[in-house]
Order: sequence, then C-alpha cells, then structure tokens
Amino acid sequence: MAEKGLVVRMGEDLTLIRASCQHQSGMIYVVPAERSWVCGQELRPAHALAGFFRELTSLKDPRVKELMQTWGIYFRELPLEGEPPGAAVEGETGGS
Repeated sequence: MAEKGLVVRMGEDLTLIRASCQHQSGMIYVVPAERSWVCGQELRPAHALAGFFRELTSLKDPRVKELMQTWGIYFRELPLEGEPPGAAVEGETGGS
C-alpha cells in the first residue's frame, strides 16, 4: 500500500514530494533551476517552494487568490533570520 500524506524523497538533483490521500494523488518535482541554484540540495525544495508562492501571490491575480482560497492554501512571507520582524512584506497571502 502506498504511503498517504506528504512524502518527501530527496535525491542529488531531484526532490520528489508526493501528496496523496484517498481522494487525490500527485507528485511535485523540485530540480535545480534558474532561481533555485543558490541553495544546496537539502534546502533547494524549501527555497523553490517559498519563492514560488511568494511570486505567485505577488501577482495579485484574483484567479490565483480564489483558487488558493478554494483549496485552503495561504502563504505569508516571513522575515529571514537576522532581519527585523517587519522586513518581510506584510499581508502578502493568497487569501487576504
């Protein structure tokens, strides 16, 4: 029986994130790319996903906002370590 939930398998140049339940199943692939090269293989998936959601929500496209709300997915950029608490853009979410 296949594992359910979020299963992360990290390889040298490929990270697979399997998202599955009894209703849906999909695979997210994270590979080195133009915007994700700055992090090593261990942190690349976190860097790519945070950057992707930051840029996706910054589009301020009502279709993206509606889709994220429909699925209950929200994103808020957080300050980086060593930055003051207000350094990240305030209020940037897919649903606000």
